[in-house]
Amino acid sequence: MLTFLVIIPILIAVFLFAFHLKKTVRIIAMLAQAAFVAFAFNLFLTTRYEPRTTFVGNYYGTLGIILRADNLAAIFILLTTVIFLVVGFYSLNERNSRTFWFLLFVLEASLIGLFLSQDFFNVFVLVEVGTVVATVLLMYDRKRRDNFSGMLFLMVNIVAMQFYLLGLGYIYKITGALDMNVAAQVLRETDTQQLILPYALIMTSIAVKCSLLPTLTWLPKVNSMTGARSSIAAIMSGLQIKGGIYLFIRMHSIFDEFVSQTIASELFLIIGIITAISGIILALSQTNIKLILAYSTIAQVGLIIIGLNLGDNYAYFGSLYHIVNHSIFKTSLFLSSGSIIAIYKTRNVNEIRGLIWKNKAIGIATLLALSGIIGMPLFSGSVSKYFMMRNVSGLLQWVMMFINLGTILICVKYGRMLFGKPKTEIAPVKIDLCKRISVLFLGAMCFVMGLLGTTFKAFLFNQSFSINTVSYLQKSGIFFASVVVGLVISRFVLKREKLIGFLYELDLSFKVICVTIGVFFATILIVLGVL
Repeated sequence: MLTFLVIIPILIAVFLFAFHLKKTVRIIAMLAQAAFVAFAFNLFLTTRYEPRTTFVGNYYGTLGIILRADNLAAIFILLTTVIFLVVGFYSLNERNSRTFWFLLFVLEASLIGLFLSQDFFNVFVLVEVGTVVATVLLMYDRKRRDNFSGMLFLMVNIVAMQFYLLGLGYIYKITGALDMNVAAQVLRETDTQQLILPYALIMTSIAVKCSLLPTLTWLPKVNSMTGARSSIAAIMSGLQIKGGIYLFIRMHSIFDEFVSQTIASELFLIIGIITAISGIILALSQTNIKLILAYSTIAQVGLIIIGLNLGDNYAYFGSLYHIVNHSIFKTSLFLSSGSIIAIYKTRNVNEIRGLIWKNKAIGIATLLALSGIIGMPLFSGSVSKYFMMRNVSGLLQWVMMFINLGTILICVKYGRMLFGKPKTEIAPVKIDLCKRISVLFLGAMCFVMGLLGTTFKAFLFNQSFSINTVSYLQKSGIFFASVVVGLVISRFVLKREKLIGFLYELDLSFKVICVTIGVFFATILIVLGVL
């Protein structure tokens, strides 16, 4: 039955393409997507204790296409279906062509296929399909600058996936199989030196998909394209980049013996730290609200990579929960940003004030999402960050506190839009009900998933982790102290935007990006080879 998880979104896409002229058809499609969410939820329930496997075409062994859903894949699939349902509902009253709706749900199918695929080469194919579809959606409005950025997105992904293709070629040469489970068994018994090259090739491609250092500027620039729909930017930041994190987790589990015998985890821990700090600095240097959100995503991805490489069970599952949380509050913020731009006719954060008075629904949703991302007590981010930092001590604890302080600074800068008085008179703009309901739902989830954080976490990951009340209060105290420090820094230091404002125009060309990818690959190869 796993095949239907890939087929159903395509059927919805074809249905919308064939009968798009009537709004009723889109409502029917949304109902079908809601039923699909229920189907994905049922899959999640059935895979909590035991994975499910489907052999497409009844080719058993490793000859055919194998789809496998374990607990991790089922969580990503459920998250994907929910986000696409909300984004579809958000776009319900927009005048989008049938092609837009068709591509939107084909993108969903490619992501779900990626999470289910058990074959290295099928992952390559699905990533490439998803890249092409995402590129067309990014360039949908056909503006010259957007076409350039869209082609940059396509070309960078093509270059990155060549590293992956070469890596899987080496794995096939070593193991004689492309099935991930079979290859993993052989790789556990393979000499470590033989695995350095394929590991470096594959992880380089995944690092680019996640926009890790040193390629961290290209993806935010794409996400903030002037003509890109807020719905597409939300999917890119809320879901598409999570596909790279999912592959990171999968590949580290396949290379588990290699990772345990080398300093691979320590290396990516350092990369995650540098990525998070760089993302924060670049976000603070921006005035474009979408660029602020996009660079904030890079900072949060760096934080997730840190948690995944700490070697601690609490931090690992805290990072997984943060992936879910980040998808929700960042989708809410990107969708809200589209309405904010429509209301104020500008993207400049310094020219937007009084949002919560101009449109209470959008303002409240933005406030709830910002509370989630900074880790406000009782909000979703506080739970995931608590588990990520629970057993961290020493210098690393200070580093993670500094990263959270940076996140607070970003949200203070972004949150200024909520209050104050607009600099110019703003003409009333009506935001349709579907948009308001969508962002409010996601904002409310940021609170509910914090208030019932341990319940959600135990239910999602089938792991029973309790929160120590004293420890949680201590970290809450640290959080409020960080907020005070952040407000002071924001008021007296960052007000002078020239300090980091010169980074606003930082933009790597395609040639420079290719060079940085090569440098990243060489660094992994040399460090793992020498140490």
